[in-house]
Amino acid sequence: MSYKIVQNCLKCSLLAAGLLLFHVMQAQTGFSEVDQQLTLRQKQLGKDYALQVWKRGDTLAYQKLAGEVKQKTSVQMAASSRWLTAAMVMLLVDEGKLSLDDKITRWLPEYEKYGKNYITLRHCLTYMTGIKGDGSGVGKLFSKKKFDNLEEEVNSYAAREIQTNPGTELRYNDIGFSIAARVLEVVTKKRFDQLIKQRLFTPLKMRSTSFSNVSGGPVDPSNGAISTVEDYMKFLVMLLNKGTYHGRRVLSEESVAELLKQQGGSEPRKDLPKMVEGYAPALGSWIINSNSSSGPTVFASPGFAGPWAMIDLCRGYAYVFVVKEMKEEDNSKVQMELKAAVDAQFKEICQD
Repeated sequence: MSYKIVQNCLKCSLLAAGLLLFHVMQAQTGFSEVDQQLTLRQKQLGKDYALQVWKRGDTLAYQKLAGEVKQKTSVQMAASSRWLTAAMVMLLVDEGKLSLDDKITRWLPEYEKYGKNYITLRHCLTYMTGIKGDGSGVGKLFSKKKFDNLEEEVNSYAAREIQTNPGTELRYNDIGFSIAARVLEVVTKKRFDQLIKQRLFTPLKMRSTSFSNVSGGPVDPSNGAISTVEDYMKFLVMLLNKGTYHGRRVLSEESVAELLKQQGGSEPRKDLPKMVEGYAPALGSWIINSNSSSGPTVFASPGFAGPWAMIDLCRGYAYVFVVKEMKEEDNSKVQMELKAAVDAQFKEICQD
């Protein structure tokens, strides 16, 4: 290779690097208040985290990579996994293979044996099955490890105590999302982790995202997603863009609208963690703010002591925060303070 060719290649490389740096610097403009909040809250957030904000239209607005967390660093998504599971259900709704108001006994006859004939997929995705949960902590982890697969785990729930009639009370637990995922397995004859990779993650180019149970036992549709800040943002951008990603239709507008709609009404809400207290349920997420005229505007799927995923429909941005190691404390207040700092960078006036 001649000296002139090498020199030209070097110039092109430097230009590309310069354009990338300019793009990132441009995206950071005006976000000094967010930087300040991150510095002030380091004790609660830890030293290894990533925060991204993208504008509607798939444009990076802000990025902060701290410590050992980079764009492609794999982290546990905890309860933020539930938004992904709910979206997978809506993919099959789009295909006409099921309906949110179908009764689960259509695919899981074990539940009919125990008189649980009225539980629907919608109940499963909104914590309203009425079935007694596992509680939390070590007992919860142990109860999952004793099963070899999702089929065994979900069948065991059929014999459990019903605490209230389906749809009449919201109780925060993992059961409904596991049931919904098992229904998907029966309908498609594929394992849930394989199905969601093929049908949701691959179209979104979420190459570093998968479902597993790091604690052992069956795949965990409620808490088992492993992803990166870069990957999970692709999912949020798709929702923000009404079901399309880079011009490709992933979910129908109708299914996205259903995902981003309040579910239920004034049902009693019990056993809620502090991070979602006072919020209304959507499918796989929670409604953080609503507009008096247009309805819900801000949705979040928070993981306790770890990741936070949000979209703000009024201001037109998506927000995802991930950490390398989840801390044993609720950081919802900090996340809301960070969101307020991000809000200030968007000129849209929203009556939340």
